[in-house]
Amino acid sequence: IGNSPLIDVVGTGGDGSHSFNISTTAAFVVAGAGYKVAKHGNVGVSSKSGAADVLAALGVHTRLTAEQAADCIEEVGMAFLFAPAFHPAMRHAIMPRRQLAARTVFNILGPLTNPASATHMLIGVFDPSLTEPMANVLGQMGVIAAFVVHGADGLDELSITGVNRVSHLLNGQVETFELDPIELGLPRAALADLQGGEPAENAEITRGILSGQISGPKRDAVLLNAAAALSTETRDFANGLRIAGQSIDSGAALGVMEGFVKMTKGFAE
Repeated sequence: IGNSPLIDVVGTGGDGSHSFNISTTAAFVVAGAGYKVAKHGNVGVSSKSGAADVLAALGVHTRLTAEQAADCIEEVGMAFLFAPAFHPAMRHAIMPRRQLAARTVFNILGPLTNPASATHMLIGVFDPSLTEPMANVLGQMGVIAAFVVHGADGLDELSITGVNRVSHLLNGQVETFELDPIELGLPRAALADLQGGEPAENAEITRGILSGQISGPKRDAVLLNAAAALSTETRDFANGLRIAGQSIDSGAALGVMEGFVKMTKGFAE
């Protein structure tokens, strides 16, 4: 994919929050800002709508080969890497995981096994005690810069409902701190404000945010996560928020989504 940073925005799932697909929506915003995104994900196992589910509801053909994914990154700035297609052994775990309906080691393994070897990552985890160990593992795997985050209210992404725990990896060093969105000018919201539903409903929320029709807490949550993904090296969240806002307001993020849908449909024909 050339020498530009390759970014993944991914959560472990298993947070039980029933929020809409914040990281997937944020991935389009990051790509709209001109960065290359390799979004790794799966169908929902402990939730109604995983990344693959909401993308399929948006019209994306999610089962891409490695070559097709690379083409998408070059052409539209984003690809989706469907975990079972790239890690065949994990396929056999989907049904047992659904039957357990609980968090398993696969929730943790998934975000650590990006097939495109993303150099920069925003990973959300369901347990605050995981942020630091996972950041250290990413460093050992050669990831250049990453935020591993646990959100207020237990979200596996940055939340605008309260203070977030963040472990920052940069060049092998990990530092952990708290991030309060209020300090960035984002108003507090309730967890109910971030609720999603079935994949079709979540797809409408994603489309609404990217098209500028949905503002308020849902947009703010996406902006905060996109800002983090955009500032894994600089830690300049304020500038990240500005860039993320421009990505949506200029129509660039929506353009990435529409281009991605069109390109993957071409592969499916």
